[in-house]
Amino acid sequence: MSSPVLDHAAGSAQWFATTHWSVVLAAKGGASASVDEALEKLCRAYWPPLYAYIRREGHDATEAQDLTQEFFARLLERDYLGRLDPQRGKFRSFLLAYAKHFLAEHREKARAQKRGGGQALLSLDAGEGEEGYLSEPVDELTPEQIFERRWVQTLLQRAFDRLAAEYVTVDQAALFEALKDFQPRQPGSQTYAQIAAGLGTTEAAVKSAMQRLRQRHREILRDVIAQTVSSASEVEEEIRHMRAVLNR
Repeated sequence: MSSPVLDHAAGSAQWFATTHWSVVLAAKGGASASVDEALEKLCRAYWPPLYAYIRREGHDATEAQDLTQEFFARLLERDYLGRLDPQRGKFRSFLLAYAKHFLAEHREKARAQKRGGGQALLSLDAGEGEEGYLSEPVDELTPEQIFERRWVQTLLQRAFDRLAAEYVTVDQAALFEALKDFQPRQPGSQTYAQIAAGLGTTEAAVKSAMQRLRQRHREILRDVIAQTVSSASEVEEEIRHMRAVLNR
């Protein structure tokens, strides 16, 4: 959707059956196929903020991709998880803290070797990461601020993708495409009546469908956020933080 919906709503569907912290702590405790798979999914999902942070720290695109690969390789191999503080906090804070530690180690060693031992453990879309980084006003943002913006954008994208998938599942992809960017009263925007005509339905039905879509988007977004914190009480705090990041 063209603008995020960050209003209060109760969510029910889940991306994982457990929170991201549950995955990380389970990985720290011992290896299992399901934990390994879940941890790898986390790495694939949340690499863009780390890539943007590393880029802003002065590394070029190739170096940033290699360093991002190496960071998550260490995470997957549990090199960092063994030193995890029991005070869990927010998943984004954990990633940023360990990224800073990782780059400090990298600078200290200062050795020119290919990151990740010559093999990429994760297949990352380097083009996507670089495009997202270049879209930010880097001259005005610190590395931490760029990390925060990309983190928020990643959460919003995950919520959007889940919403789109739900509409495809119930064979309503055309309805989703018609409504996803709809902003009433914006110059050049279609009217409810025009959308209804295109879908072969009534204006009232479109308005009702729009309300359901926005409500579901709010629910999914809250669920996505809930997966990144250690308690339900932190969800509202994270929503306020997301608003602040987007309004900077």
